[in-house]
Amino acid sequence: MTSRSLSHRFLLIAGLTLAALLLGVASLLTGPTVFGSREIADILAGGGDPVLRAVMIELRLPRALLGLLVGAMLGLGGAVLQGYLRNPLAEPSVLGTSNAAALGAVIALYFGIAQAWPLGLPLLAVAGALLGLAPLMLLAGRAESPLSLILAGIAVGTLAGAGISLALNLSPNPFAAMEIMSWLMGSLEDRSFSHVWLALPCILIGGALLLWDARALDALTLGEDAAQTLGVDLGRLRWRILAGTAIGVGGAVAISGAIGFVGLIVPHLLRPLTDRSPSALLLPSALGGAALLSAADIAVRLIPTDSELRLGVLTALLGVPIFLHHLVRERRLW
Repeated sequence: MTSRSLSHRFLLIAGLTLAALLLGVASLLTGPTVFGSREIADILAGGGDPVLRAVMIELRLPRALLGLLVGAMLGLGGAVLQGYLRNPLAEPSVLGTSNAAALGAVIALYFGIAQAWPLGLPLLAVAGALLGLAPLMLLAGRAESPLSLILAGIAVGTLAGAGISLALNLSPNPFAAMEIMSWLMGSLEDRSFSHVWLALPCILIGGALLLWDARALDALTLGEDAAQTLGVDLGRLRWRILAGTAIGVGGAVAISGAIGFVGLIVPHLLRPLTDRSPSALLLPSALGGAALLSAADIAVRLIPTDSELRLGVLTALLGVPIFLHHLVRERRLW
């Protein structure tokens, strides 16, 4: 890597880091309660009005942190899966992890576990994501082709989606169905530090597993046979990517609900700014995902509506045009 490319990469990462931090701060200052510079200074000093301090520290700070953490995980997951599957349309939901996590959360809502034990919802969502990994491995078998994983992911995702539809169909009352639908649309509203501490270990472990094989993803661009010749163990690579996706994305979805397309949008926007190698895209995608989801979370609070717009709805509105653009551009390859 030349000094010029290193300098370009450093500037890109520094710029994305600054953008994510600034948007995180902006998230702290966005909402119906307005904070002046004096109030902010008092809160930072450990004092200030107790009500304003509670709003800033107990309500907005967890939301801002989760916007950065969840966005980073979704962006990183999309970049890794696109590199491994060598498909610009791939994102975490392609392996069924998001749907499996959503099914776990729906079970918590349907049986009233979430009401009796608030942490039951995110815990069951993480468990759903991890359990979704087992049938995925069974369906994929020993095949090392990315196509096998795509087909297995479709099967797992479809099965989980059917379970969610069944829960909605059999909901004992319309309020239960409404609660499930609200969660499925995705949001970071009303999150607390308990959600942050639950998501953080999952995201750290999942992110570490996904970043482990950055160079192996570069080797895969030459083809599976060439990658094996270069010493890449495709079986272990697949296990780490699947485990990282299940743990990291499952933990993120557990807290935020179903938020799609972040893993598609961010790598698509940043790839032209890199040398297009998968490894060069991973860290920028994590930072870009943090910035994008924070910006989207700010936007849902600023858009004038009777009730706050759901975060998953906004990311879908942003992601579908990009998905269709890629679909049209790549049609000649099919």
